[in-house]
Amino acid sequence: MALPATERIIPVTVNRIELEVAVAFGTLRRAFEAEVPPLDTARVRELVSEGAEWRRLTSETAGPGIHRFVRFWTEHPTPVMRVGGADIPSAVYLIGDYATAARMFRHDPATLLYTPLRVELHASRSGGTVLSVDQPSSALGGFGNNKVAQAGFELDRMLGDLLEELGLPRPSILRR
Repeated sequence: MALPATERIIPVTVNRIELEVAVAFGTLRRAFEAEVPPLDTARVRELVSEGAEWRRLTSETAGPGIHRFVRFWTEHPTPVMRVGGADIPSAVYLIGDYATAARMFRHDPATLLYTPLRVELHASRSGGTVLSVDQPSSALGGFGNNKVAQAGFELDRMLGDLLEELGLPRPSILRR
């Protein structure tokens, strides 16, 4: 059965940021995972079932850094990729915070395509690590909504803050 649907094709141009860092993959991975803790999903469920107010939920689920990010999902694809013939250490994360995501969701639920942010780390050929992430505002600017665009710029700032907390330079595209 075919359902009636309206199709829209929306081109999106995104700036991917890549930082090659002169530190071993395992060292940067451990630092990243320490700086961006996993979301306590049991606590989120508990707060929701208690009927906690939004302010309490967002404050109790925010990450500890000035960036406020938590990890919603973590994947270490290396063992599977090794079977496929590529033995490159890698880790992939979805990071974000509920407060910023909710501000955008109110205006367009499709913003969840770009929040949480996807971050990828992999070992470089030189023995260092490459950190890759899309610039949030470049993807979110395509929604044509000023409130969403402003939240995208806030995510740029938060991402830059996270990178600085890790001891990395703030990319020029995140300096505003």
